[in-house]
Amino acid sequence: MKSLRSILLPMGASLLAMIIGGILVAALGYNPVTVYGSLISGAFGNGINIGNTITASLPLIIVGLGIAISFQSGLFNIGADGQYWIGATAAVWFGYHFNSLPGWLHMIVCIVVGMVAGALWAGIIPGLTKAYVGSHEVITTMMMSYIGILLARYLIEGGPMQQKGFNPQSPEIVQNTQFPYFTQGLMQSQLSLVAVAIAVVAVIAVWFLLYKTTLGYQLRTVGLNQRAARYAGINVKLFTVVALCLSGLFAGLAGAVQMLGVDHRLLDGFSSNYGYTAIVVSLLARNNPIGVIIAGLFFGALTTGGQNMQMVSNVPAALTDVLTGLIIFFVACERIIPQIIGWYRRRRTLKSTTVAS
Repeated sequence: MKSLRSILLPMGASLLAMIIGGILVAALGYNPVTVYGSLISGAFGNGINIGNTITASLPLIIVGLGIAISFQSGLFNIGADGQYWIGATAAVWFGYHFNSLPGWLHMIVCIVVGMVAGALWAGIIPGLTKAYVGSHEVITTMMMSYIGILLARYLIEGGPMQQKGFNPQSPEIVQNTQFPYFTQGLMQSQLSLVAVAIAVVAVIAVWFLLYKTTLGYQLRTVGLNQRAARYAGINVKLFTVVALCLSGLFAGLAGAVQMLGVDHRLLDGFSSNYGYTAIVVSLLARNNPIGVIIAGLFFGALTTGGQNMQMVSNVPAALTDVLTGLIIFFVACERIIPQIIGWYRRRRTLKSTTVAS
């Protein structure tokens, strides 16, 4: 019953957000059926659109897995966007160096370096300061996120990674490190089966880690109650650092996969907000790795479908941002309302007890 409720409530929040979004569209003078029809057709109308939707979903899914780890550990990693770009930057740098390596080994090196870079960016300053100084991870991860994004921007805007003679951008990674596209039949798009395989393995790995290992049990215990975890002999400081490192690791992995599979270089104006959208993905999935797949595909569909929606129905693509905001609101309400009801019941019980005495 509890697991069914955990599935139905986020779905209900999303459906309610779509209904209110439709009312807003109608109030603006557009036909909601046409608007949502163009959104759905833009996301799933043909093989190319499906491929693009899956491609847009992959970074959200992988980053969302890292966010889920931090949330289940009682930590709010708000800086996944910066960790994503630090991982992407490291992967690109290694991607256009070390050209003598075999292609498969070069890919692995780029992916591993991206993961390590993201993990260190999340774990060293935010993790250690949270564990040993008590700094709030929301502040430190957000600060490190801005630093990471600005650092990546500097590197390609007059910095050592800028390709000379061109617009601000890095050199392209060598051909043998680029993931091959799945281009058979109607599925011609930037979809890469290698990237899909990595995302699937990542989902399985996080699920297994959280629910089938001692490490995952300890992380979740720290997230549920630090005092009880400390009483049980769990090193809370250590697992605080480990949780943020793991969260950053998956953000860095997403950056590496995006560079090797889609972008192939750092570009000026590259901000994607994957890290922030992935927070919503994880919240909608209730921090469940399997649910992250569904939520990631949903937001990927909003991204690709929103572009078609704007072209077909002339509704601004920013409507998808409105839908995202509404979903956040209703998911938050779904968690806040039971707390308000509980508070109200406790207050009534206290009043009745006082009157009786």
